[in-house]
Amino acid sequence: MAHTFAELVEKQRAARQAHNRVDELRNSYGPPTQHTWTAQETETYETALRAWRDLDRDARSAVAEYAREQSRPRQEIETELNEALRQSGSGN
Repeated sequence: MAHTFAELVEKQRAARQAHNRVDELRNSYGPPTQHTWTAQETETYETALRAWRDLDRDARSAVAEYAREQSRPRQEIETELNEALRQSGSGN
């Protein structure tokens, strides 16, 4: 599947937003070893965590595929991708 650089940016942006959500939940609920989470909190956190992992895996796969298609090092693509996200204000 061919990807454009813009698609990579969007995939990475989505993965970062999902990661931020996981961090927000963890901060809101407190450490699970120090606080007993409700069943709803546990389910919400686990769902957010799975979403982040899936989005991150998809973004990484797309970057690797794009790098192969472009015959360029993956790290070079990742650097450009991070710069594009930083410039757009999504560099979290």
